[in-house]
Amino acid sequence: MVYCMETVIVGLFTLIKMGIVTAFKKWDWWENNGSRTKVHGVFHMLFFLVHYGFFVAIQIFLFSKTSIFDSSKDFGFFNFLFSIPSNFNGSSWIMLSSFVIGYGYKNLTEFILTDEYKTASLTTVMFEPYIRIFIQQFTVIAGSFILLFNAGNVFILFFALVKIFFLVAIDYEGLMKKAVADQASKTSHS
Repeated sequence: MVYCMETVIVGLFTLIKMGIVTAFKKWDWWENNGSRTKVHGVFHMLFFLVHYGFFVAIQIFLFSKTSIFDSSKDFGFFNFLFSIPSNFNGSSWIMLSSFVIGYGYKNLTEFILTDEYKTASLTTVMFEPYIRIFIQQFTVIAGSFILLFNAGNVFILFFALVKIFFLVAIDYEGLMKKAVADQASKTSHS
């Protein structure tokens, strides 16, 4: 559940970053099928909220259907969602708090102190957490197969190993910056 809520925390900090960029720039480019339109930052934020929210809802749905937390219950989507706080123990709250503090510090201090918000593309900021969603969807789906064999501890180990591997092996920020630079290069040559 903490892993699931971590995705929500990342999304909230992404919205905060998008809000900061919007407060500074107001408008930014929206690219779709080769066309570019300048739209208000609030549009980017609403799009992200719906689109990212959809993926988070799918993840919560998958968690609720796998019932990894109590195999005797068949959690419905909303029952699962509203039962999350009551299923947290002290360690869960500590982990969740550390995610809020860690992500808050890393995302906001780097973003603000380096003045990145002044030049950041809203589209780039908006898509930063999507690699995480892909990894989590893969992990949940693959992990669900492990749960079919009542191997909950193996599932948690699988979760941890996949997350650690992707955090260590992939430079997300570098990939995003390269993609933005490549896109800017293509746009300037057009």
